[in-house]
Amino acid sequence: MAKRRKKTFPCGHKGYGRTCHRCKQERQEQEKQLQAFHKKKADKLAWEASFEQDDIDLRSLPQYVVVKARDIISGLAEHQSYRDFNGKRMRHDRQVISIPITRNYRMICRDDGDWIVPQSVLSHEDYNVKKPGA
Repeated sequence: MAKRRKKTFPCGHKGYGRTCHRCKQERQEQEKQLQAFHKKKADKLAWEASFEQDDIDLRSLPQYVVVKARDIISGLAEHQSYRDFNGKRMRHDRQVISIPITRNYRMICRDDGDWIVPQSVLSHEDYNVKKPGA
C-alpha cells in the first residue's frame, strides 16, 4: 500500500485532503465572531430604543435597576398597590411615595388621587440629600 504524502495548500499550510481544514476552521470562527458582534450590536440598539417607551428617564441607571423599575411601573399601571412593592408615604408630604428598587435606588412617585404617577428613580445618596418631591 502506498504511503500518503502531505501536500502544501495555496495558503501555505500542509495536510491531507482537498482543502485546508485549518483555514476552513479559522473562517468558521471568524464568521461566528462576526455573527456574535452583530447580535450584540442589535441587542444594544434594541435596549437603547426601549428607553423611548419609558415614562421617566432611566438611561443613566444600571440594567438590573432599569428592569426592576420597569416591573414596578407596569405593576402600578395595572393598579397594583404601591404597598406590594414595599412603598411608603413620606412624612413631610403624604402625596409623595417612596418605593425601594434595590438597597441603593428608590423610585419616587406622586399620588394623583386614584393613580400613582412615577416621578423619578434616585440613587440612595441623592434620595437622602434632598427631600423627594420638594
